Amino acid sequence: MQTTIFETPVINTLCRWISTLILRMQGWKVVGSAPLEPKYVMIAAPHTSNWDFPYTLMVCFALRLRVHWMGKASLFPPVIGGIMRWLGGIAVDRDQAGHVVPATIAAFNRCNTLTVIIPPEGTRGQVTAWKTGFYRIATGAQVPIAMAYLDFKKREGGIGRIFWPTGDLEKDMPDIQKFYAGITGKHPHRFNSESIKTRS
Repeated sequence: MQTTIFETPVINTLCRWISTLILRMQGWKVVGSAPLEPKYVMIAAPHTSNWDFPYTLMVCFALRLRVHWMGKASLFPPVIGGIMRWLGGIAVDRDQAGHVVPATIAAFNRCNTLTVIIPPEGTRGQVTAWKTGFYRIATGAQVPIAMAYLDFKKREGGIGRIFWPTGDLEKDMPDIQKFYAGITGKHPHRFNSESIKTRS
């Protein structure tokens, strides 16, 4: 994996101070702590707004996390793409989506430590089904799932719990989604955990 801002000592420390200050000034509370597990998939929900990205990064800095995140390839044009990768981004070509899961599992197997953020909705627009790639990556790499969230109503964000998947998607998904019930995104009408199904 490419070296990111999270592995750049001086800048990382400065970003943590700035992020913590901004969150406090805006009345946000950071919840939880960095997982003890060296490798895990982190799902981030609800994903309803472009504001989710900067707030997620600030929460990650505040929690001293070192993360990578997946984004559509159009977010990584020349020059800007280099900056996005330095911020932890991994470009995903939706036309080659079938390769993402095995490639990410391989990356987990190669690395001693790795955190990859995956929004299960796959888009900030309204969805009726969660993609299951995050679950297949976690089970394939035999790593846990960290449930992260941003609640814009409570002005609270962080990591709520660690979930070890059993390999039974139909059994595990209701438990995972239950955690997100009552969490309010920036645009609440785009997220309803009780009505969301799953899709590949």
